[in-house]
Amino acid sequence: MRVVIVGGKLQGVEAAYLAKKAGWEVILVDKKTNVPAAEVCDQFYLFDVTKVVEWIPFLREIDLIIPALENLEALDSLVRSANYAGVPIIFDENAYRISSSKINSNAMFAETGVPCPVSWPECGFPIIVKPSEASGSEGVVKIDSALEFKRLFAEEDLTNWVIEEYLDGPSYSLEVIGFSGVYKVLKITELHMDESYDCKRVVGSVMLSDELREKFEQIGLGLAHSLRLNGIMDIETILHQGQLKVLEIDARLPSQTPIAVYHSTGINMLKILGEAFVQGKPWHAFDVSEKRGVICEHIHVRDNLLEVSGEHVMTDHGPLRHYTDFFGADEAVTSYLPGKTEWVATLIITEKDCQAAWNKRNSVIQEIQKEFGIRHYQDRY
Repeated sequence: MRVVIVGGKLQGVEAAYLAKKAGWEVILVDKKTNVPAAEVCDQFYLFDVTKVVEWIPFLREIDLIIPALENLEALDSLVRSANYAGVPIIFDENAYRISSSKINSNAMFAETGVPCPVSWPECGFPIIVKPSEASGSEGVVKIDSALEFKRLFAEEDLTNWVIEEYLDGPSYSLEVIGFSGVYKVLKITELHMDESYDCKRVVGSVMLSDELREKFEQIGLGLAHSLRLNGIMDIETILHQGQLKVLEIDARLPSQTPIAVYHSTGINMLKILGEAFVQGKPWHAFDVSEKRGVICEHIHVRDNLLEVSGEHVMTDHGPLRHYTDFFGADEAVTSYLPGKTEWVATLIITEKDCQAAWNKRNSVIQEIQKEFGIRHYQDRY
């Protein structure tokens, strides 16, 4: 199958990685050069997909379009051109318009009874303030007091911001796929955050009771039904005082967690969903079970320092490359080249179980420090 991924940032890296694992021919398109995914694909084209007259002929030999961007103008153009050219596109326009606004998402949570953080001023301090339409951890600020809130936001128009209680506890993620009224929850993963609330590590094994797992899966299925999901959705929760609360949803291919799910279970969610869209029918029933312990982690090497960092560090180091057996890690997606003194990497580490994977991860970190003579290690929370 010949697929085109539109968008070469971190979502594009995730899509290209999974598409290659599916055995597809992968063409990447972006309007900028040197994007992270430019060398993880088979072919790269510099292209602005809003230039419809040029874009439509490009689709003649394409079997599937995979959007990996969040620009509404480009997404709207992709939907129109896909419909015109008769090429399936993995994108749910209506679900995305709800999930891309935290204000709209929270309204849906309230209507459907989904547990979520209490909005301010009904809650006390500390609180979290975040822009409604930003992605991931972008713009997220924790405020500990009314004085700090006034100092930071006294002159700010907060109409398009979400303000809610700060919740402490472990974070978890779950993907749901949907097609023609058939929905499937995949595997729950645990998210570890850096000091700016950006995900720095995904762990493929989670310590949740059967009751909480079932509760999370039911939340996922309920949200998919409410959205009438045709595509993929990512749900992020936090476990606070024994209760899972939904922080946000994103109705688009996420980054980080699908690769962890793939190595933990052997399930390639992009392959399953892509085949459904191309064939025009849902997947056959399948089970999801953990087969391997998995850790996916981002590191930044520079100035005699190895730092574990949030995913944002992967965006600014030019094209990434895919390696196997990377200093003891099973695989890595990295900017590393021999002779470079500064580079980043997403390490993919698997073992028979989570504890064995963590021990292997420690050995990988030590091997990198030894190889490059790095004395300092940093992992902020």
